[in-house]
Amino acid sequence: MTSRYQPIPWAQPGWSEQAAGWIGAQLAQRGIAVTGPIEQPHVRPWSTVLRVPTDAGDIYFKATTPALAHEPALTQALARWRPDCIAPLLAADLERGWMLMPDGGATLRSVIRADRDLEHWERLLPIYAGLQIDLAARRDELLALGVLDRRLAVLPARYQALLADRAALLIDQPDGLTSEEYGRLIELAPQLDALCERLAGYGLPETLQHDDFHDGNIFIRDGRYIFFDWGESGVGHPFYTLVVTLRSIAYSLELDEGAAEMARLRDAYLEPWTRYEPRARLREALGLALRVGRLCRALTWHHVVSQLDSPHREENADAVPGWLQLFLETI
Repeated sequence: MTSRYQPIPWAQPGWSEQAAGWIGAQLAQRGIAVTGPIEQPHVRPWSTVLRVPTDAGDIYFKATTPALAHEPALTQALARWRPDCIAPLLAADLERGWMLMPDGGATLRSVIRADRDLEHWERLLPIYAGLQIDLAARRDELLALGVLDRRLAVLPARYQALLADRAALLIDQPDGLTSEEYGRLIELAPQLDALCERLAGYGLPETLQHDDFHDGNIFIRDGRYIFFDWGESGVGHPFYTLVVTLRSIAYSLELDEGAAEMARLRDAYLEPWTRYEPRARLREALGLALRVGRLCRALTWHHVVSQLDSPHREENADAVPGWLQLFLETI
């Protein structure tokens, strides 16, 4: 029987040589020459990034684990549908989860931490919301690409399956759930059903949502905002995005989550959605989505961590119970 645990590809013998050979061949086809040694500035158990110096500037290669191998196909599709905010790929190997990309520019993080200008977020959040609205009609296409399914209709079953994996919850272990917390989560199943039904009642379309939308995954180049790193994205309620986004903004800019600046950014994101609901109802829906979205973060971490081989599985195991504890705080 095949193990569900996947060894990290870039830790295997010969992987670097294979990747370098593919990169060189793809660039040669485009008349681009590699001019120096390839560097590996980013290494995680679920993805890695290589920097490739070339006579056309730095080129970046990204590889994902099988759990997130849909990212290249999704990125290709997004670049076709919304080239204004998604950079086109130079090349992709969909079977191996590889993609080759031009330099995206400066990260929003590097810019905003220097100038602390919230107008960047005020300008880009409506663009991102517009992208989500455009993609609502492409739900089936997105799911066919392998994007994570976080639709309200399937969440209760996903929740039950997560709770059934007791080993992943580290019950009564360091950094895990306590027995009391686990019991509360079991008892909350009917309440989650009701919460999903309430959220569905607001009439907002389920669509693609970037589940890790923070200032490190947004680039600024030639006056445009480029959205990147779509591996953890899912099809579900659009407002789940703000679980990470608002927490990230508050942390990065040292703002209280209840600060007036945060409310201003929240409303900038919600404004495009007023075509569906009045602002007051949108804020109500957001309050519910921020609760359910924490559960979605736990599901995403479980999807990734549960497929990692040792010791990476154990090193990242606390993320699943950690997000479930944050979910419990909202109930």
